[in-house]
Amino acid sequence: MALLLNGMGVSRGIAIGPVYILHRNQHEIVEQKIDKKNIAKEVKRFKTAHRTAKKQLQKIGKDIPSESPDDISTFIETHLLMLDDTMMSSSPIEIIKQNQCNAEWALKLQTDAIVKVFQSMDDPYIATRQDDVKHVFNHIMEALVTGGKSQSVDASEKWKDRIVIADDLTPADTMIMQHAGVAGFVTEMGGPLSHTAILARSLNIPAIVGLSDARLYLNRGESLVIDGSSGLVLAEPDDLSIDHFHKRQRAMRRKTKELRKLNDAKSRAKSGENITLLANIEVEDDLKHLRKINAAGVGLYRTEFLYLQENKIPNEEEHYKTYVRVIRALRGAPLTIRTVDLGADKEIDAVTLGPLAHNPAMGLRGIRLCLHDPALIVPQLRAILRASAKGPIKIMFPMLTTVSELLQAKQLLETTKEALRSKGIKFDEKIPVGGMIEVPAAAISASHFAEHLDFLSIGTNDLIQYTLAIDRIDDQVNYLYDPLNPAVLSLIKMIIDAGNKHKIPVTMCGEMAGNPSYTRVLLGLGLREFSMPPNSILEIKNVLRQTRLSAVRRPALGFLHYSEKTKQTTMLDKINS
Repeated sequence: MALLLNGMGVSRGIAIGPVYILHRNQHEIVEQKIDKKNIAKEVKRFKTAHRTAKKQLQKIGKDIPSESPDDISTFIETHLLMLDDTMMSSSPIEIIKQNQCNAEWALKLQTDAIVKVFQSMDDPYIATRQDDVKHVFNHIMEALVTGGKSQSVDASEKWKDRIVIADDLTPADTMIMQHAGVAGFVTEMGGPLSHTAILARSLNIPAIVGLSDARLYLNRGESLVIDGSSGLVLAEPDDLSIDHFHKRQRAMRRKTKELRKLNDAKSRAKSGENITLLANIEVEDDLKHLRKINAAGVGLYRTEFLYLQENKIPNEEEHYKTYVRVIRALRGAPLTIRTVDLGADKEIDAVTLGPLAHNPAMGLRGIRLCLHDPALIVPQLRAILRASAKGPIKIMFPMLTTVSELLQAKQLLETTKEALRSKGIKFDEKIPVGGMIEVPAAAISASHFAEHLDFLSIGTNDLIQYTLAIDRIDDQVNYLYDPLNPAVLSLIKMIIDAGNKHKIPVTMCGEMAGNPSYTRVLLGLGLREFSMPPNSILEIKNVLRQTRLSAVRRPALGFLHYSEKTKQTTMLDKINS
C-alpha cells in the first residue's frame, strides 16, 4: 500500500529508486573526570583527532573534480577554516585543562556554546550556519571515538541510483553521494538555506529536507518517489504513478538542456522591456558562477562574513583588498555592497554587547549597531569609498527603520568622505547610496526613504518574517511563511511605487526574487530588478522572456486581496500558465 509523506522541497527534480537508510554512529557522550597527571594525554588525544579530521577534509577537497560546482570546494574550505579557528582548535583544550574532563565532553561543551549563539540569530542564512559547526564537530568526534577511521561514508558504493534517507548530510557526504550516482535524498533536519539544500541545488540532486522521523516511516529497499519541488514523498508507488513521474523526469531534463542555451541571451521580457538580473554573493568564490551565466552584476554582497569568518573586525586594508578583487572579477559590472549587518544575534569577540538580547531580531543590529559603535563601520566605509575609484560600487545600509537612522548613516558617510578628501585620496564622489527595506515600518514609509536615497532594495526574507511574526526556520511555525500573503505583497508594492514616484531603481534581493513561481507576480507589481543566487538566474530569465508585462499586471494585483492558500494556488497556476 502506497504511503504519502510531505517534507520541504529544496532542490527541484524527480527521483525514483530504492530507499537507502543512512544510520550514523550515534556516540553517547558523557562527562568523565580525569586525573591531573592524565590531562596532557587527553590533550594529545584531542590534537590527534583534530589533525585526523583536518587531513580527511583536505583529502576530500583535493579529490573534488575540477568540473564540480564551486559550492562544494567553498563548503569544504569553510569547514577547514572552522577547524583552524581557535574556537574549535584551542578552546576545547582549555576546557579539558580547566574542567579536568575527557576530550569528547570538552568538544561537546564548546560546540553546544557556539551552536547556541547561532540558534539565536534571526538572519535565516546566518542561523543555518550552525550546521557547519555541527559538521565540524562530527568530523572531530568521529576521529576521537574511532581513532581516525571515519565510517560516515563507508556505504558510498551502495548509493548508486538510490534515495538516501538520513538525519542530515555534510557537504562531504553530499559530494561523495553525487559522485556515487545517488538518485536523491531526504533528510529529517535542515531548511531551504542549509548547506544540504544549497549543495543539492548546485549539484542538481532532487532533495527534500525537514521530514521529521523519515527513517521511522520508510524501509530500506522499498521503492520511493520524491518530488524536490513540492516536497512530496511517495513510498511503494503503483505502476501508473511511476510512469507519471518518469514522464516528468524526461520533461525536466529537456527543460534543463534548453535553459543552458540562455547563457548569452538578453534579460528581456517577451514584450520587449529590459529586466535587470543581478546576483547575491557571500564570498569571493561565488563570483565564478556569475561568469558562467553572465549576470548583470552583484545586487547584494553580504559583507558580515568578513567579520564572522575571522571572528574579528577587519581593518581597512583587509576590506579594501577584498573589494578590489571582487571589482576586478566583475570586469565593469556593478557591485552593491551591503554594510556589515552584525548585532546581538551575530556576535564576534571584538564587539561587546552585554547579555544576549531576549529577542535578537528586535535588538541592536544592522545599522543600529553601527551608529551605536561607528568603529565597526568606518573602516569599511573608507575601504568602500577607496575601492569605488577602481570600479562601479553602490553602498547599501541594512535594517533601516527610521529616516533619522538613514540621515545619521549618510552623515557618517559624508564625514568619511571628507576625511579622504583632506588626504587627497580618490573615490567616486557620486557613489550611489541605497537602503535595505526589510522592516514593515520602513516599507510603509518607503516614499520618505526614497527622498534621501539613490535606490531601494527589498529584503523579502526579513520583511516576510517581520510582517507575519514568524521564524521560517522554526519547524513549528514555518508553515505560516507565505510570500503571497496580501500584507506582504502590499508592502512590496508600496516600496516599488515609492521608487517609481521618486524615479529611483528598486531591486529585490531576498529569496523570493529567485523563485520562478513568483517572477510574474513581481513583474506585475512593477518590479524590474531582481537579485538572486547565481544558479537561479537562467530559470528566472526563461520565465521573463516568455512574459508580456501588460498581461500580468491585473492578475498580479489580484493577489493583494486573497490570503487563502487554495485561492493563491489557483491564481498562481493561472498567471504562470
